[in-house]
Amino acid sequence: MTARQILITRRQLIAATAIAGATGASALAPPASVFPAAKAQAIVDGIQLPRIPRRDFPLHDHGGRGDGKADNTQAIASAIKACADAGGGRVVMPVGTVLTGPIRLRSNVELHVPTGCRLKFIPEPARYLPAVHTRWEGVELMGYHPLIYAFDEHDVAVTGGGILDGSADDLTWWPWKGPWADKFKTVPLAERQAADRARLFEMAERGVPVAERVFGEGSRLRPPFFQPYRCKNVLFDGLTMVASPFWLLHPVECSNVTFRNVTCASHGPNNDGIDPESCTGVLIDRCTFDTGDDCIAIKAGRNADGRRLATPCERIVVRHCHMKDGHAGIAIGSEMTGGVRQVYVHDCTMDSPALTRALVLKSNSYRGGRMEDIHLTRIKAGTIDKAFVQIWLHYEEGNGGGFSPSAHRITISDSQVERTGRVLVVRGMSEQPVTGLVLSNIQVGQEAQPSVVLDTKDIVLDRVAVAGKTWPREHVAQLPGLESINCDKWAVCK
Repeated sequence: MTARQILITRRQLIAATAIAGATGASALAPPASVFPAAKAQAIVDGIQLPRIPRRDFPLHDHGGRGDGKADNTQAIASAIKACADAGGGRVVMPVGTVLTGPIRLRSNVELHVPTGCRLKFIPEPARYLPAVHTRWEGVELMGYHPLIYAFDEHDVAVTGGGILDGSADDLTWWPWKGPWADKFKTVPLAERQAADRARLFEMAERGVPVAERVFGEGSRLRPPFFQPYRCKNVLFDGLTMVASPFWLLHPVECSNVTFRNVTCASHGPNNDGIDPESCTGVLIDRCTFDTGDDCIAIKAGRNADGRRLATPCERIVVRHCHMKDGHAGIAIGSEMTGGVRQVYVHDCTMDSPALTRALVLKSNSYRGGRMEDIHLTRIKAGTIDKAFVQIWLHYEEGNGGGFSPSAHRITISDSQVERTGRVLVVRGMSEQPVTGLVLSNIQVGQEAQPSVVLDTKDIVLDRVAVAGKTWPREHVAQLPGLESINCDKWAVCK
């Protein structure tokens, strides 16, 4: 039996849980500490860093220059080949501005971009062809070469204190999104991605082989900045990323992945910061996000392609990160057909009027997927625009697809929020209610509007206080006078 569709005030939210209990849902007693710290640490301890031999291959030995004029594409490729042929090592960029086209990494190779170096990618789409095996919004294809790419490699790294500049702007790459901002509303239809996006998704639904899903010259599906694909032991450390064409850091089907001390500062369309997809064993540590989309988005394939690949994203730890602008601090989905599980987030700060949500879980019955064991603790949030926590199983296409998503065992504990639109916006599915949502020791300074909970079971609220008033834990199992709402009409829920 699911909880009734209700609009709730601070004093009434716990009564929604009481209703669930009175109608057959089991009660949950919150443990003393709901965050499984030992499990999170075990994941971190099990992630292996790449093994890179201690020898350097300076770019200038291969004719490269940091003068901001020379095209270093071939010099970088030559240095990487020499490094790989020797058994591995560091390919070291010079100080200055290093212009280049796409870069492909090999096993046992570290691309080192030191402080004082700006590795700047030339924004000419033809340079990023021929098409390579990649993934775009959860669907495999032959598409534009990511700016930095590795496929089926092991022990790869990108390190240093320098800047990676994708050179995307209002004239290159970003206009392909179409009318994402007022200044792009006049972009001609032929120069927008919408038609290519629809064609790719339709091909995936028909089961067209990936080798035949070719989106090369003339297509408008922007490449990600960094994409290791089917790689093992990956490190990305110390760099600042700006002006990305699309998603910034997008490991796909990788294991043992570490991002640390990275700054993602790019405000273009779909400029997610870090998007692990169908990966296992990921650490995101001491990173800063100031992005045009989700700061971190954890994904696992989309629709028919996600069911074909059937690879979850799991065993992920996010710690000591700072989220500024973005659609969400932590997003689960929306491309999550293969499922997402065992995500542990702790000791992060989130604060920006342009940060829409702290945590959001999003899917629909076309994508399906199971989200479970998502745990956040010691989150310090300033201003969060729409909602502190949002679970939304009617995202975009909504219901009707026949593959009901589900969300289970989500906990948020020992956290503070200065102000937010709503503490909770939760909508499960009538046939698949959200279960095991626990908020424990949450202090909220200001909630602009009442929280909303629909189709849930086993919600536990323990020491949740808003504006100094604790949401009561005891209430009768009847809430007279509550207004039923249709959340489909609410922009906040989209």
